[in-house]
Amino acid sequence: MYSKNDAAPTPPMGWNSYDYYNTVVTEEQVRANADFMAANLKRFGWEYIVVDIQWSDPDAGSTCPEIQYVPFARLCLDEYSRQIPAPERFPSSAGGAGFKPLADYIHGLGLKFGIHIMRGIPRNAVHARMKVKGTDLTADKIANPFSVCKWNGDMYGLETGRSCALEGARAYYDSIFELYAQWGVDFVKVDDICNTNLYTGNPYSAQKEIELIAGAIERCGRPMVLSLSPGPAVIEKAWHLGKYANMWRITDDFWDKWDALKAMFERCEVWQSHVGGGCWPDCDMIPLGRLGKGFGEERGTNFTRAEERTMLTLWSIFRSPLMLGTDLPQLDQESLSLITNEEVLALNGRSHGAVQVMRSESQCVWQSFGEGCPAKGRPVYLALFNLEDRARDVSVHLSEIKGIIPEKTYTPRDLWNRKNMFPVQGDALLCVTVEPHGAALLKFE
Repeated sequence: MYSKNDAAPTPPMGWNSYDYYNTVVTEEQVRANADFMAANLKRFGWEYIVVDIQWSDPDAGSTCPEIQYVPFARLCLDEYSRQIPAPERFPSSAGGAGFKPLADYIHGLGLKFGIHIMRGIPRNAVHARMKVKGTDLTADKIANPFSVCKWNGDMYGLETGRSCALEGARAYYDSIFELYAQWGVDFVKVDDICNTNLYTGNPYSAQKEIELIAGAIERCGRPMVLSLSPGPAVIEKAWHLGKYANMWRITDDFWDKWDALKAMFERCEVWQSHVGGGCWPDCDMIPLGRLGKGFGEERGTNFTRAEERTMLTLWSIFRSPLMLGTDLPQLDQESLSLITNEEVLALNGRSHGAVQVMRSESQCVWQSFGEGCPAKGRPVYLALFNLEDRARDVSVHLSEIKGIIPEKTYTPRDLWNRKNMFPVQGDALLCVTVEPHGAALLKFE
């Protein structure tokens, strides 16, 4: 029997079009990024190619940067109120082919294909009273006009409070995931659902829609990763998120600002006990390399190299999904070296039990375990973070680290620099000099 955990036994790793292309990515650009991933990143575990928001809008980006999303956009729809790719941007979708030709191309490279959707049903389908597959109800009968997104006007939420409308809502979600299965979709990012932040008194107001979507994926016959956005996720609903989704955002959109990165330490601390078993609290995309072209402001990341290592260290030891938000073909060699370090990426795929050991205004320490038998000893990973604006020693008593044997002499492995360090006793005070806003990642075994 299909389980949602089968879709994401480890945190998904891939690329998402949003941070660089915003709403305007084209098929040619998606293929170029897929080609680059297949040639340069696939062997390191990167595998998802995800087309983000408004792929069904032929006019996407026409009001940017003044207005990010075209108000009341004329989305391309099929006869059953379901979004289909705009052929002006995705030529292979013409003639009813949808995303299948693009998905086939990506699968042919040995990669997986994903898309972004907003929760609910398109407003233009509702206003036109279009059909809904699998029911006699029309779109206006299953929409909730009082359930809307505060930052994107494309959709109405679905009516889940009345039994007749609920059945229609279930039929609609079943129909769109039936279509996605036909296309060959492997990953679906659903937006305005993890935190419906227009409704501050009830930020988890779309709980029933999450259940309908999870059920539709289960019934469609094709495993798909279910990713929920935006955040911050509601910690009191961790049980529900873990039951129905594979990924959920623990932050709002994350960009290349040190203050935002520093704040992620607290967010990861809050969610550290909810990681694993096909459930991956999501720190959001990795904004390195080139960013912002679709926003009208192409630029390099504002993160220093030290901050990039801090981001990747925290994301990896915490085991967040890793989604690159950049134009892959423009990555420089140093950025490539960061995201192809097998020793660091091993934490994301194969470690467990990550916890924050301590955090102050000046430093933070995390630990986790590698694979192995506890009775016979297993690798211990230790991440040391400098949160200050100057270089300083980050220190921790190894006696505080679970799994470290006090009587044993270790030769820690520096995973970022790929070299062994000085010998250290298991009961010593470990001090490592770390650059401003930087991180050291060590392995003890």
